[in-house]
Amino acid sequence: MNKLTFKGQAIEVEGTFPQVGEQAPDFTLIDNALSSISRKDLLGKKAVLNIFPSIDTPVCATQLRTFNHQLSGMKDVTLLFSSLDLPFAYNRFCAAEGIENIITASDYKLSSLAANYGVKMKNGPLGGLYARAVIILNEAHEIIYAERVNEVTDEPNYDAALAVLASS
Repeated sequence: MNKLTFKGQAIEVEGTFPQVGEQAPDFTLIDNALSSISRKDLLGKKAVLNIFPSIDTPVCATQLRTFNHQLSGMKDVTLLFSSLDLPFAYNRFCAAEGIENIITASDYKLSSLAANYGVKMKNGPLGGLYARAVIILNEAHEIIYAERVNEVTDEPNYDAALAVLASS
């Protein structure tokens, strides 16, 4: 499906969203220290990839807070949040919220999630930004959960994502 909605308005998304059972596509992002981080840097641990439009929206902020809280005790899981926001915005948000032990990474430089994960919205009020998605990878980075939220202003299905993670 390459059509989503934003407040009920139809929008299109570029590319193909990866599916459960596939090997996770590569990505290269910029972390909060302005260094590159790639999928390969996370191998050997489960990874929860949270992709969203912008940290400066209420739903995106809630998504970060919720996953951070629910996964805080899981030492074998890497929690990675990514959008096109600059690393400085992530630093500001995490400092204000007391969020630690997560990876925030911006795709402002290479747009590798747009190219490899099918999350870039083509049109609509947020055209050019990323749609909301949650992708969970096992230790070998095979996709074990994939959700691109149909209505961009809705939160992801936390229960379904956490159930898959708990059973893996």
